[in-house]
Amino acid sequence: MSREFVGFDPQELEIRQAHALLNACVAPRPIALTSTVSLSGCANLAPFSYFMAGGGSPLSIAISPGLNRHGEPKDTLRNLVETGEFVVNLVTPDMLDPMNRTSTELPYGESEWELSGLTPAPSVYVAPARVLESPISLECRLFHLLPHGDGPGSANYVIGEVVYIHAAADTLVDGRPDSSRLQYLGRLDGEWYTVVDERNRVRKARP
Repeated sequence: MSREFVGFDPQELEIRQAHALLNACVAPRPIALTSTVSLSGCANLAPFSYFMAGGGSPLSIAISPGLNRHGEPKDTLRNLVETGEFVVNLVTPDMLDPMNRTSTELPYGESEWELSGLTPAPSVYVAPARVLESPISLECRLFHLLPHGDGPGSANYVIGEVVYIHAAADTLVDGRPDSSRLQYLGRLDGEWYTVVDERNRVRKARP
């Protein structure tokens, strides 16, 4: 097969161009709707599609809240550094609008919960609330924070150890969440999202 390729040098791109390019290259991405609480008790809720599973022993995940356009830590990052606790909530298609509202830039200390219309529910081991509408919520404690770069858009890799999992009973098969009973909302590039559900799953056994 003959195909023409175009090359991109990230050092020659503006930050917004580089960010958009990466988003188009790495997709679809799961969305970590992340709840935190500051030391003073101010609750925060924000979505991050730079999110991945980590290891199984101990159970871990990673999110990357980049610095904002002013080169300052976002509220989520400030809070989890202060307290060492956060909750990652799975986003389903019916949560798209309220999740999107949580990305609104609010002054520090002003909560996105009321703006979103989502319902806070108690966690077991950490202070931040979980999202009641989410079928899966992961309570996490901060294990390690690794900054990469400085200034607007630079990364902060947050590794969290999962200390408790909330799973809706109707998503379980043989005692664990099953993708046949879940709908996942994935982030693409620009303003685009995708839905993964029972209708568009592909099965392939490993060799």
